[in-house]
Amino acid sequence: MTSFMLSGTTASKISSQLTQLRHQMGTPAVGMVLTLVVVCDESNQYDAVQAATEAAREHPSRILVVIARDPEEPNRLDAEMRLGESTPGEVILLRLYGELTKHADSVVSPLLLTDTPVVAWWPGDCPDVPAEDPIGVLAQRRIVDARSAADSVQAITGRARGYVPGDTDLAWTRLTTWRSLLAAAFDQPVGKVKRGTVEAVPGHASALLLAAWLSERLGAPVKVNESAGPGLTAVKLVTTDGDIAISRVDGRLATLSRPGQPDRHVALIRRPKAELLAEELRRLDPDEIYEAAIRRLARTHKS
Repeated sequence: MTSFMLSGTTASKISSQLTQLRHQMGTPAVGMVLTLVVVCDESNQYDAVQAATEAAREHPSRILVVIARDPEEPNRLDAEMRLGESTPGEVILLRLYGELTKHADSVVSPLLLTDTPVVAWWPGDCPDVPAEDPIGVLAQRRIVDARSAADSVQAITGRARGYVPGDTDLAWTRLTTWRSLLAAAFDQPVGKVKRGTVEAVPGHASALLLAAWLSERLGAPVKVNESAGPGLTAVKLVTTDGDIAISRVDGRLATLSRPGQPDRHVALIRRPKAELLAEELRRLDPDEIYEAAIRRLARTHKS
């Protein structure tokens, strides 16, 4: 790994130094498929960088980590560049001071890869309307995470108000394996779904989204009940032919039950954040199913 520090620098100097480092290492930027802009604070930058670099193994990227520091200090930009750190891409940590903390887009814009998509990710606090944020304006995809909010239920139910095509939430991404297993439960004809329940620990954003998605797709009421966890633990659908149920009590192995068929055991492990991020980077088009789910949730959820 090559690491280089620049203090009191500018975006143009960073770009020049990156070019020089790439030539020294023989790693041209043409192999990178996107720019991932991570907006975080110092307290969560380590975990965010680790997740982003893991995801970049599948999606070689230029990772720009924007860290706002003390806005009362004189204007200054410090940069830490890392090349060859367990990823074919680049990691640039940008620490902003003074008025620069309000104008991160002016620092980021010159460092975006030419003719490649831009993805913005807020692993912690995020703007109410990501598409209107100065960093969000630069991105085709904008990723947030309701789980990181102080009130994850309020966060996920408010997503529809500021939704713009290209927005997504890792609370939705966590449901991919659940949604796939539920879809498989309907591979063979079953009766009409009359009602359903989703069980999870209190205040679980993904459970609310899953219930909204099921209601939207099945045309039946699906409510959320509390469980002891961990996380999301069960889905039960009452049909005219009997019950369909998925139960996961240990966060790892689920049991799928269907009328007239033997129970089936399926791996349903809780996935790490790097894997969730990598999944989101595979698709850069708007997620219309997610949009339908959050709009349904906004219409039906009562605080």
